[in-house]
Amino acid sequence: MDNADGTARRLLAVAEVADELRVTRGTAYRWIRAGDLPAVRVGGTVRVPSKLLVDRLQRSSVRGQPS
Repeated sequence: MDNADGTARRLLAVAEVADELRVTRGTAYRWIRAGDLPAVRVGGTVRVPSKLLVDRLQRSSVRGQPS
């Protein structure tokens, strides 16, 4: 299923997010608990909607660069 903008809806496992961001799963879970990384609970698992991850990364800034 696709979003209105044509991008696919996808729920990423925390391990997939950690691999993509090159951090440990523990760090990804810590960001989720702190509210820094949006996530949803699906059954007994925690998932990160790919659209929300992309949006969050686009809003974040690197030191020395304007946001």
